[in-house]
Amino acid sequence: MSKDNLTAVLHGIEDLRLEQCPIPVISDDEVLLAMDSVGICGSDVHYLEKGRIGHFVLTKPMIIGHEAAGVVTKVGSKVRHLAVGDRVAIEPGTPCGKCELCKQGSYNLCEGMVFCATPPYDGNLTRYYKHPAHFCYKLPDHVSMEEGALLEPLSVGVHACRRAGIGLGSKVLILGAGPIGLVTLLAAQSMGASEILITDLVQHRLDVAKELGATHTMLLKREETAEQITERVHKVMTAQPDISIDCCGAESTTRLGIFATRSGGVVVIVGMGPAEMKLPLFNALAREVDIRGVFRYCNDYAGALALVASGKMNIKRLVTHHFDITETAKAFETARKGLGGPIKVMIHVQPRDTNNPVKF
Repeated sequence: MSKDNLTAVLHGIEDLRLEQCPIPVISDDEVLLAMDSVGICGSDVHYLEKGRIGHFVLTKPMIIGHEAAGVVTKVGSKVRHLAVGDRVAIEPGTPCGKCELCKQGSYNLCEGMVFCATPPYDGNLTRYYKHPAHFCYKLPDHVSMEEGALLEPLSVGVHACRRAGIGLGSKVLILGAGPIGLVTLLAAQSMGASEILITDLVQHRLDVAKELGATHTMLLKREETAEQITERVHKVMTAQPDISIDCCGAESTTRLGIFATRSGGVVVIVGMGPAEMKLPLFNALAREVDIRGVFRYCNDYAGALALVASGKMNIKRLVTHHFDITETAKAFETARKGLGGPIKVMIHVQPRDTNNPVKF
């Protein structure tokens, strides 16, 4: 095992450093992973720029990164389902497992959740990282490490679609064609949605959405009101959407979701926007439009992996940029400034394709 444990550590706002950290020592139920691929999430960028997301505040140096896959290099004495050399995707949140929410199966709402790269807990953009073995998912031989890392955002999309109740024939409006909007599109298709309209302010993202199978795409203009866009949505779709999924979280998109959804339909809010906003609640109440929140995911990783392993989901298309861990600063600059039209920026902790059965 190399003694090199190069690690990306966020020390504060606009202060991301590469430095050597001790190699973790595992417990009986953990595995030590040689990290391979780590995607940059919007939350990672937000912590770099703002130092906080809501009540999660950076108060001490924190290892960044949570969309990840790696290779098992050591197993704890109680671990039975994994072995050295296994390639795994990492579900980055570890709940307490004892509270009522955990017992009820809603472990994503556990108040004792330890989640990678959410203050005060470290993430996994590092050469060596330890994690509870039961939240590591062995990848089939034909699934790439990059796809393993993408299971994290895909699980958000799967959870959102499950919360929405998407089924055969559902007509769905997705607000935002960034990474989460696109994985939600893929998940909605897999669950039987028959018509999907996706909106965004950036044309190249809509082009990718169309390539991935969106029925309709719609380029928005900042000066348009939610009511105006609603009229456009209703003209384009064959019927008013049964379900709207807001993957932006802006006040304007949440308002649009409420106005556009048919009476008796469902609005699901995935994107984390401002703490308070002005919404047309009377409109929603008078038409019995359900408004549901989404926080991460819960019992969705296995399903997300099954979708990718089936070969029916082109999630690889989301990765547009590749960087070595030594280029972490450049990778974040690309993600935050939109250089070269990125969808998902992937950082390779080991040389690209080292652990892939075929070239990605």
